[in-house]
Amino acid sequence: MSTPNPFGQIGSGIYSLTEGNPANAAQPYFNQINSELPGYYQPYTQGGQWAGQKLQDQFGNLLKNPGQFVNSVGSNYQQSPGFQFQVGQATNAANNAAAAGGMAGSPAEQQQLATTVNGLANQDYYQYLGSALGEYNQGLAGTENMYDVGAQSANDLATNIGQNLTNQGNLAYAGQINQNQAVGGGIGSLIGGIGSLVSGAGTGTGSYIGNLLSHL
Repeated sequence: MSTPNPFGQIGSGIYSLTEGNPANAAQPYFNQINSELPGYYQPYTQGGQWAGQKLQDQFGNLLKNPGQFVNSVGSNYQQSPGFQFQVGQATNAANNAAAAGGMAGSPAEQQQLATTVNGLANQDYYQYLGSALGEYNQGLAGTENMYDVGAQSANDLATNIGQNLTNQGNLAYAGQINQNQAVGGGIGSLIGGIGSLVSGAGTGTGSYIGNLLSHL
């Protein structure tokens, strides 16, 4: 049975004690990921923040005074080309009917024509209002979509960084355990090697010590 080489044991022990924690080498890469990730998500998160502020402003106005909001939209109303055409058609029809009945230019004709024009004006106004509110709702929906994208991007960023930090923690924990085991093994090798030297010196096999001294 061969005798263990105490010098090999001592060398192995010293190497185990001086060897660095391999987990530390991976940590800079995790840190780099954590620092670079926000840049990829930044355009979306910033867009979401902008959209969120706009939505708060718009919903605030709507809740505060819906009538005033509708009036502000209607204040930009202008008669459409279609309205002018319909008024011309209605006027011609009323004049023809009044002339046929011998009432051309009468107060009755004027009142009927005014009623018709007012009805057309109301119709034209509410058509404009419906169209304008439709465009507003479309813009609001687009802003809400931008906000949703920003919120999802912020959530994804937080999830990725959180997972990355968890991986860092797990790696550091496992690396420390492995290093502790290596240190424990190194101490054992040192003690075993020294023990072998001492034992060899006491039993007449102290040539190991002589070899050691010859290398000093």
